[in-house]
Parts: sequence; C-alpha cells; structure tokens
Amino acid sequence: MQGIGPGSIIRRTQDGRHECVTDEVAIEEPLEIRIAGAAIATTMRTPGHDEELAAGFLFSEAIVRKLADLRTIAPGAVLASLGNLINVELAPGVKFESAAAQRFGTISSSCGLCGKTSIEFIRQQFPAIDSAARAQIAEAILLELPGRLRAAQGNFARTGGIHAAGIFDLSGNPLVVREDIGRHNAVDKAIGRAFLDGLLPLNHHVLVVSGRSSFEIVQKALAAGIPIVAAVSAPSSLAVNFARECGQTLIGFLRPPTFNLYSHIERIMFES
Repeated sequence: MQGIGPGSIIRRTQDGRHECVTDEVAIEEPLEIRIAGAAIATTMRTPGHDEELAAGFLFSEAIVRKLADLRTIAPGAVLASLGNLINVELAPGVKFESAAAQRFGTISSSCGLCGKTSIEFIRQQFPAIDSAARAQIAEAILLELPGRLRAAQGNFARTGGIHAAGIFDLSGNPLVVREDIGRHNAVDKAIGRAFLDGLLPLNHHVLVVSGRSSFEIVQKALAAGIPIVAAVSAPSSLAVNFARECGQTLIGFLRPPTFNLYSHIERIMFES
C-alpha cells in the first residue's frame, strides 16, 4: 500500500513475553516543489497524491488563484524515479517572485505556522467568509463526520501514525478524503484535489481533520472558502482567534456525543 513501509520489530506483549513481528509504519519523505525548475519549498510528507499536495499548497499560499494559472504540474525528470520532486509550470502571464519563496524553506510534517512571514499577509490574500451566505449543518450529521472520516481512512488502521483530512458536504457526504503523516499535507491534498477538479470555492462544505486544528489548518480552509472546520482534537488559540475574525465556524474535540464550539455558532442546527 502506498505510503506504508514494513519493518521487523521486537514487541513486548501484555504478559511480558517478547516476540519478533512485522510492523507497518507510515513513510515520511521530502517532496521538493519547484516552479519553472526553481525550488520554492520542501515538505515532509507521506508519498502519494503529490500533484494534489503541490496544487493545494500553491493555492493556499496564494501563488495560484484559479486552475487556469497552472500550465502543468508533474513529477520532475531528475527525481521522478524516487517520486520526491514536483515541477510546476505557471500559465503565461502569472507572476511569481522567486524571492517570496524564502518564507517557505523546509516544512516539517508537524509544523503549525509554516513559513509565513506574517498573519497579515494571509488576511490580505483571502477575504473573510460571508456570513450572509449561510451554510448550516445539522448537529446529528456533524456528530457522524468523525466516523465517516475514519471509515474512509485506509492507512491509519495499519500504522496508527497517519492523519486524515476530509471535505464533506452539509449532508455528510464525502467529497474527498486524504491521508498524510502531516495534518497540513492531508489538508493540502484534499483541497488540491478540489482545486484541480474546479470545485472551489467550497462554501457549502465542512473540513474535518483527525488531529488538532492549528492556525494553518483554518487558514487553508479559508483559502478554499470552507466555512466550517471541525477537528477531533484541540484548536490552538491562534486558530480560534483567526476563525472568529474570518467568519469561520470552528469545532474542536469532535468526539461523539460531545464537541466544543468556538466560533460562529449560527452554522450549527442544534437538536431541540
């Protein structure tokens, strides 16, 4: 299975015995993203859906705004056999300052506020969610989303070390679910798929992530126009403040039958 590597380990059992078994672990490898042959970022990711990852990253960083801005996005010739290089060609007329890439550098699989020179830059690039165009989800459907996300995960059950990000419609139907060792990479892959399919903005959808919600997760959702972000674990204070300012509904600790609601409660249809 892609993104999974086996290995022999020694396991101590509950009764104190030691046994040699084969364990499966999540693969973590670098992916270098280039524009016109010039490296702009290296992210530590689980191999698979690399074109989606690159597309989602470029979109959430405001390097591309629409599908027509991309001319090609494909594995580079130099490292194609290793699958660790993606080269992007922008469409004629799309401007990109290579000096701006200095804010990216190497992005770890666990980073939160990755490579941003300032939060103000993000606010300038993406408008707040319009509260007038209200998207609402029933509380009962919201509570079903973690289970639906888990059901769509293939690698987590095998390794226990993979995060997932899923985009669902307001009826709880999955649009796309992706996995990666990094939460932000899983989100980029999911948003990248929607971007490549011409489905943005996703203003009647919910982003569900399997871990905590950092500022970067909420920011990527804002870039895609997603009004509701739900996580099975805790949000950061910066994520909460950003969601409140940008008109997003942020939900944490979504562990049925409970959850915490941190911002813009008007999008949740509570049971009477």
